[in-house]
Amino acid sequence: MIDLRSDTVTKPTPEMRRAMAEAEVGDDVYGEDPTVNLLEQRAAEITGKEAALFVPTGTMGNTIAVKLLTEHGQEVICDSRAHILDYELSMTAWFSGCLIRAIPTEDGILEWSQIRPLVKPVHPHYAPTGAIEIENTHNMGGGTVYSLAAIREISNGAHELGVKVHMDGARVFNAAAALRVPVEDIVAPVDTVMFCLSKALGAPAGSMVAGPAALIDKGRLLRKRLGGGMRQAGVLAAAGLIALEETRTRLSEDHANARFFAEGVARIHGVELDPRKVATNIVVFDIGATGLTSGELSRRLKQRGVLINGIGHSHMRAVTHYDVTRAECAQAVETLAEAVARVAIN
Repeated sequence: MIDLRSDTVTKPTPEMRRAMAEAEVGDDVYGEDPTVNLLEQRAAEITGKEAALFVPTGTMGNTIAVKLLTEHGQEVICDSRAHILDYELSMTAWFSGCLIRAIPTEDGILEWSQIRPLVKPVHPHYAPTGAIEIENTHNMGGGTVYSLAAIREISNGAHELGVKVHMDGARVFNAAAALRVPVEDIVAPVDTVMFCLSKALGAPAGSMVAGPAALIDKGRLLRKRLGGGMRQAGVLAAAGLIALEETRTRLSEDHANARFFAEGVARIHGVELDPRKVATNIVVFDIGATGLTSGELSRRLKQRGVLINGIGHSHMRAVTHYDVTRAECAQAVETLAEAVARVAIN
């Protein structure tokens, strides 16, 4: 099967498997796992933050960060298709007690001019703004990337008003590859950042939350409260270290494959897609004019050996990663064209 459902489906590399088998471990709840400690140290160094925390999932990482930056009864401003709003089981409300104030955007990228009118101070009639969340790259926006200037403007404006900023950087290393700048430059203006080891970086599990040391210390307690206190977690952290040091250096290959795939798909009759907008490893395209729903096309593709998920009734999302080659991307385009053409014939 050619699996383009997500970059979460990658298998650990041989180097990761060896590192996992040979990992030095201890009890991480006691702070005694040397491999976890090293991973947290490297994550802090790479992001330029004081400290970092290893968590099982990106959802847990975002949940912890939002809780750290807000108080119960506040609002969190984010894009209307943000992962924290649509795909994290309302943890902003359930765990942090905060309401989300969502802003519709064309491509998932917020601007300070959109945010500023919605920032609310303490008032007897409405919830004050506690934090702003930006997603970089933006998943449902099609892997879109914030410019450094936009991140600085949002963060500086928020901080002047006493509001914190969290970056859901699940794929922030893809953003760094697209902009050709270090991750540290991207996340420098924000208060906290979460990034996933288990997506484009290819580790089998785990994410990181980075920020000020005092906040990360509190985050460690929140991790325990959420059930994320792992024991000999060094077997996972070892793969995360390989991902940080090695896998991130080849993300531009995934981006090139995504653009190649997008250019092919854009030529299929009935598909709406502008390949020029593909910035990283995510390709979102509209199949409404093909006469198929996304569910129907997904089933047809699966029968032909290609896995691509639908998002909504008429849109599909394909994600490239290191387990899918350029040749397999070409084959996926051919399979997609065949599946759509058969509808026209019938």
